[in-house]
Amino acid sequence: MSAADRLIDELRTHALVIGEVVLTSGATAQYYVDAKRAILRPAGFTALAELVAERARAWGATAVGGTTMGADPVACAALAGGADVKAFFVRKETKAHGLQRRIEGPLLEPGDRCLIVEDVVTTGGSTLLSIEAVREAGHEIVGVVAVLDRLAGGAERISSAAGAPYVALATIDDVYPDRPDAA
Repeated sequence: MSAADRLIDELRTHALVIGEVVLTSGATAQYYVDAKRAILRPAGFTALAELVAERARAWGATAVGGTTMGADPVACAALAGGADVKAFFVRKETKAHGLQRRIEGPLLEPGDRCLIVEDVVTTGGSTLLSIEAVREAGHEIVGVVAVLDRLAGGAERISSAAGAPYVALATIDDVYPDRPDAA
């Protein structure tokens, strides 16, 4: 079984929750994908590590990260997959104490090429926050990887804002093809 197939199987088995939920965007949905339930298990993490490290190498990334919490396991998976990158996390707001940083982790250098990562994309809002923060810090974005795309318009918003390739490792069609709102 390929890493992509393993990831989809893990998402379907462990991350898919059927029932009404309110999404980060405020919209109500009849299902939820809690990707962390799948990618923080050995099989899911191993598959994710292979896939994210592969994208980081292909796009020449030197740093991988995104908005904390969604991006945290994905960025760490790139390291576990052997990508020669730094992992970083973007806070929603600059920390008010300590070093007062918005981007946490190893310091990003002016020439760093950043791969933005996210666990689940619906509208793309938190991914757009990361893109903005990384650009404001003066870094190039080489691509965006989502573990799962809910196919709700986020991909288009992200691609437009990033000006770089966007790849979803899985979509809701892969994980829950028989959902009530399927096209």
